[in-house]
Parts: sequence; C-alpha cells; structure tokens
Amino acid sequence: MTASDDEVRAAVDAAFRDEWGQVVATLIGVTSDWDLAEDCAQDAFAAALATWPRDGIPRRPGAWLTTTARNRATDRLRRDAAGAARLRQLAVLARDPEEPPVEEIPDERLRLIFTCCHPALPFPARVALTLRTLAGLTTAEIARAFLTAEPTMAQRLARAKRKIAEAGIPYRVPPAELLPQRLAAVLAVLYLIFNEGYDEEDVRRVLTAEAIRLARVLVRLMPHEPEPAGLLALMLLHEARRGTRTDDQGVLVTLENQDRSRWDQALIAEGVATLDEALAMRSAGPYQVQAAIAACHATAPDMASTDWPQIAHLYAELARLAPSPVVELNRAVAVAMTDGVPAGLALVDELATSGRLEGYHLLPATRADLLRRAGRTEEARRAYEEALELAPTEAERRYLTSRLREL
Repeated sequence: MTASDDEVRAAVDAAFRDEWGQVVATLIGVTSDWDLAEDCAQDAFAAALATWPRDGIPRRPGAWLTTTARNRATDRLRRDAAGAARLRQLAVLARDPEEPPVEEIPDERLRLIFTCCHPALPFPARVALTLRTLAGLTTAEIARAFLTAEPTMAQRLARAKRKIAEAGIPYRVPPAELLPQRLAAVLAVLYLIFNEGYDEEDVRRVLTAEAIRLARVLVRLMPHEPEPAGLLALMLLHEARRGTRTDDQGVLVTLENQDRSRWDQALIAEGVATLDEALAMRSAGPYQVQAAIAACHATAPDMASTDWPQIAHLYAELARLAPSPVVELNRAVAVAMTDGVPAGLALVDELATSGRLEGYHLLPATRADLLRRAGRTEEARRAYEEALELAPTEAERRYLTSRLREL
C-alpha cells in the first residue's frame, strides 16, 4: 500500500526520534565500528524516504530500519574486507539460525548510553558523543548548541571514538558493583545537556528536549533504578516553568513573580507522578530530592503557601547526599523563608566568608535580595552591583539592573 510524501516524511521523522539510537546501538554491537554504524543508519533512513512512498510504511519501522542498516553494514564490510580481521567481523555479522528475528532483538541503547558516558572519556566528549549517537544530532547542530566551532566539535567526537577503540572501553552495561558510580556519570551527562538548553535561545532548546527524551529512554531501560526517574521528574518540573522565566523584554522573572497560571500543568502532573514512582522504591538519591523540592514549588498556588519548612528539610537532606556550597546557598534561602531573613542571611554570610563560592554570581545576588528584604538598602545595592559584574547571561544582568533601579 503506497503512502503520500507527507505521510512518509512524518513516519520517517517519528522513526528517527524513536529509533535512531536503537539502530546505531545495534550496529555498533555487531560491528564495533562507530562510524560505520552511523553511516549505515543514515543510509537506512535515506532508503526509507526513497522506498516507503512506493512500498508503504512498514508495520514496524524500527525493525525495517535495523534490517536495512545491518544489510548495508554487511555489504560495506564485504567490499572493504582485507585479511583475517575483516573476515572475523563478517563472521560476527553472519546470522545465527538460532538468533531471534530483528523484531525481537533486545534494546541495545543501554549499552550505548553507558559506553558514551564512560568515565575514561573527558566530560565534554561524553556529552557530544551522547548527543551524536543516541539523539542523532549532527555535528553542526551540537556545535551550534554549545556555541563551538564545528571542526572543534568534529575533533572532539573523533577523539572520543578513538579513545573507545584504543583503550578497549567495553560496550556493555557495567557489572553490579560498578553500576551506582557509572549510573551517576550517565545522569550527570543528561542533566548537563538539559541545563545547557534551559534558556530562551531557540538554537539551544533542542538540548532540553533531547535530555528529556533520553531520560525517558533510560527510565524505560532501567525501571528498577529510582534515580533515572528522579532526574526525569526534575527535568519535567523545571520544563513546566520555562515559558514564565523571562518577560517579553528578556528580563529574568524570579519564582515569586512568575505567572503560575501559565505553568504547564500536564508536565507538572507527569513530573509528580514520576517522582512518586521513584520514591516508592525507597532508595532516595540526589535527583529525587531535587525533584521533591521542585514539586513543592510547582504544586504551591503561590509563594505564601509554599511549604518552606519542607523545602529547608529537603535541602538539608540534599546537603547530606551531595554536599555542595550551592546546595547550602539554596538552603539558606529556604531557612530565610522559614525562620526569618536574619537566619538565612547569617548562613549566606558564612558562605561568603568561607570563600567556597567566590566568583559565583548567585552568592552576592542572594545576599542582595535578603539585605533588601531586611531594609539594608545600601548594602543591598553594593551586593547587586557585585552580582551584576559576575552575571553570565543577559537575562540575569537585566534582572539585576532592574533591582538596582528599584533601590
């Protein structure tokens, strides 16, 4: 049954989003050649555009694409075969009569995720490789999103693949004793991708969408691990507020001034439900605690009815699980809202004295806000000026400038 060009384009686009990572992962598993896997996956999608209008959209597009890509890889290896090494690769590709049909091949993406995020690779390389092989972003798209030159990003990807080959990094899910450490590395990559896209620049929003999509994949592949679900919940709850974080002039809008009626209630509901599923496993981790904090904010009708004592308690738990001066700074705000501005300001001043957040713009910005609330106007002005010098984004600089004008 034939299909129209529009139907085929929509089906191929959907298959690319849903199947790219699985197709590439399967080919890497059988060829151990990352570049060959990507090339043949691209060939398979091009073949779909050419043949599906004539033959119709297959019932299982992913199986069709995997079979086509695997056949292209076989042909390439046969043409390129030279010596025993290539012949051994062909033997790996040979179909075992006892092997299940393509429709029943298990999802290989879990192996690919852990290989891309292996701790032996530099962190920027893990991020780039994850976006290239699992999300299917082009080198140009990744470079543009990270404000990097395309040749630089291409070199980063090439070095990462070479490192995997030369260091013999295994293409597998880590054994049980290494899983917690390695899973933390995977989650860190996904959360960095999300945060890099969590701004108002359209060119970078693709990162946020891909981080959420990859987190959904990870939750499906590891249903008995609570922290992937915790991270997904955290991303969804943050994403629900994206449209209210800046005003029409591009000025940052703080949580207390955001229009809560514009928050995405469907994302909030999904985030809370995902968090509940994670917490039901009774193995709390840092991402679950952060998601619980985000849920407190997302489900409160306004700032006055926010459960600040609970948030302060959660930040104390987060500080225990993942000690950080940034966590302590956020806890100071919750303490100020719970026990009064002087109590929170004392914690902020203690952090400032320690020097652990030197150069971090949110330290003087937070201190300025608390000083303003305490009526200490001149001290607040100096703190806002210090924060303005350190602020990394235009939206934050506009916000701080507006606060100075108010003073």
